[in-house]
Amino acid sequence: MTEPITVRRVGADEAAACIEPLADVLIDCVEGGASVSFMLPLPREKATHFWRGVADGVARGERVLLIAQDREGQILGTVQIILSMPDNQPHRADVAKMLVHRRARRRGVAQRLLAALDDAARAQGKTVLVLDTVTGGDAERLYERAGWQRAGVVPKYALMPDGAFCGTTFFYKHL
Repeated sequence: MTEPITVRRVGADEAAACIEPLADVLIDCVEGGASVSFMLPLPREKATHFWRGVADGVARGERVLLIAQDREGQILGTVQIILSMPDNQPHRADVAKMLVHRRARRRGVAQRLLAALDDAARAQGKTVLVLDTVTGGDAERLYERAGWQRAGVVPKYALMPDGAFCGTTFFYKHL
């Protein structure tokens, strides 16, 4: 039997209240080798500062924050939709920080986050989504299975948390 997982959008007040558990997920992902803009070691203060900025963006209406929780309310994963785009791109949004805690992987959390992401983007009037991920990682297959189209690869685009270069694959999805 599969454990129930709930995915939902959180508002500004709740986003601020989730900073500590979201920091736990981010730190775990970086420690597990995820290239998500942070380097090792990731100090807790830096992780909580990042999530405070996200909560502020949610409060300003610039971001949508989705969280996945288990039946006890523990946050297992998260993803964001960045709504704030230039004037000539009101139909588009960027997807950022798809994170699933290592203890919750391979349980359908990411797929559920992606399905909720599509619904939340549509509700915001977005019809084109864009994201990037490490080339050759598990996330590439995840996005392809969820209907995302590969746009291309940029070698040495970013660094892994340990400082090694990694390529980045860009994807898009029309809703």
